[in-house]
Amino acid sequence: MTKKVDFMCTAFRDGFQSVYGARVLTEDFLPAVEATRDAGISYFEAGGGARFQSLYFYCNQDAFDMMDQFRAVTGPDANLQTLARGVNVVGLESQSSDIIKLHAELFKKHGITTIRNFDALNDVQNLVYSGQCIVDAGLKHQICVTLMELPPGCSGAHDAAFYANRLQQILDAEIPFDSICFKDASGTAVPSKVHETIKAARKMLPPETYIHFHTHETAGISVQSNIAALDAGANAIDLSMAPCSGGTCQPDILVMWHALRGSEYTLDIDIDKVREAEEVFKDCMSDYFLPPEATTVEPLIPWSPMPGGALTANTQMMRDNGIIDKYPDLIKAMSDVVRRGGFGTSVTPVSQFYVQQALNNVMGEPWARIAPSYGKMVLGYLGKTPVPPDPEIVKIASEQLGLEPTTRSPLEMNNEDPEKGIAVAQKVLEAEKLPTTDENIFIAATCAEKGIAYLKGEATVGVRKVDPTQSTATAAAATPGKPASYNVTVNGETFALTVDGNNATVNGRSYQVSLQASDAPAAATAGAPAGGAQVDVNASMPGVVLRIPVQVGDAVNEGDVLVVLEAMKMEINATAPSAGTVASIVVAQGDHIANGQKLATIS
Repeated sequence: MTKKVDFMCTAFRDGFQSVYGARVLTEDFLPAVEATRDAGISYFEAGGGARFQSLYFYCNQDAFDMMDQFRAVTGPDANLQTLARGVNVVGLESQSSDIIKLHAELFKKHGITTIRNFDALNDVQNLVYSGQCIVDAGLKHQICVTLMELPPGCSGAHDAAFYANRLQQILDAEIPFDSICFKDASGTAVPSKVHETIKAARKMLPPETYIHFHTHETAGISVQSNIAALDAGANAIDLSMAPCSGGTCQPDILVMWHALRGSEYTLDIDIDKVREAEEVFKDCMSDYFLPPEATTVEPLIPWSPMPGGALTANTQMMRDNGIIDKYPDLIKAMSDVVRRGGFGTSVTPVSQFYVQQALNNVMGEPWARIAPSYGKMVLGYLGKTPVPPDPEIVKIASEQLGLEPTTRSPLEMNNEDPEKGIAVAQKVLEAEKLPTTDENIFIAATCAEKGIAYLKGEATVGVRKVDPTQSTATAAAATPGKPASYNVTVNGETFALTVDGNNATVNGRSYQVSLQASDAPAAATAGAPAGGAQVDVNASMPGVVLRIPVQVGDAVNEGDVLVVLEAMKMEINATAPSAGTVASIVVAQGDHIANGQKLATIS
């Protein structure tokens, strides 16, 4: 007798994050949702995680409206699931109690059935309140233990005994849940460990407990891991659909169906209808740029456990910033960052903190600059890491961030933070003369400046599409203000050239340039005084100008922030190297900045 395997279709949430950096317009994919529904699938991942912020940051669309439309297409009986990050809910920054409660209430209001809830540090205290809020809102709560394999040569935590201990802590805390998920976002947990972990969990839990397993194909072992999970007693797995399957995503429904043929398991689906749905989905996504790394297995991932969603999102941001040539170095640096950071699971937001710190170590002297979020993690401000972080890194982070290590609850600290909570978000909305609806409050709290820009009608669209009917040069010329791309042939050798403001990228390598018409006079330095010594303030990393808190003529002290850049989901401050007067500001908000480019001068 065959056993039916339940599965959630992740194509329209995790698939989007793992391939397109979550930058997908709602109207483009809803026909594929309809086709998938018609194929008999009724369990969907429908939002949350990066698919919340990305709609405001890059799509100029409302995530709540997207969820409403998803529900309308799938019907009232579909199980629509979203992803939450414990006290971080749907962002990289943790929140106060009232925002966490509002998250659950709003997602229930907008058609969600189930919330999968995890903490990247496996710190159970970060799941207690958020889990209770999910249940109190009338939603099903799928609580998580997060998995990964440590880089070769590392030991400590992340074995079956550690995961069993975290499950026991969940049970001891009496957190209400409807199901439990073992979530391996980097796809690195080896099948034998997956089997051992879920077998141990099955013995610890009541026999009727619903166990779900989640992994990615990034390391090439997802099908084996899924079968190992099923053999150990898991009820459900996660599967996706092309073009958002394999590689950085979950294995394809068709692939898993094929792998189970002749076994004791069945997906119990109409495989021909699923094939038809995949063709509709491919057509829907045909004009989106498909990064090559999204569809391939990455053999180095065991040394650099990076989730599928983080891998492509970060390589795309590195392309945007003209530093994709640094990707191999980033992969190499990740192992050290994970090892010395306390072995938090490489899943959002911790995976992004790892990437940010690894990039800092690649772009400058290793550990010379601590990424703020990574620093707060090793100092305890996000909860307790599985093993103590390297004391040397803790010391460096404490000195650079001006913070002492702590063992206090993040939720307790957030509730005391005068810059967090519903009242703060209301004041921001009122100051901008925006309606203070619950939805707007939540957007303001979780998306900050970019959320406010969306609500004011000032958001921009950063969806990456291609037009196969146009040449690269023609397409670039048709999009004013966007990077211009060319194929340049010199002495028979062809180079890929992208020019974006003062940043030129040649075959993946970034250079700072100055372009002007041959008959144009040399540009004068704006605001520069007619004499006296001046000091340039240059960008320490490529990025986009987020805000400029000073004006020409302002008196500043050493260390004052002159320009704030955004790069790799970090805010990077360019500060005054000495006391003086702002003599010039040579960039504007929204400008794309090359590494080392001049931003301002101080006299």
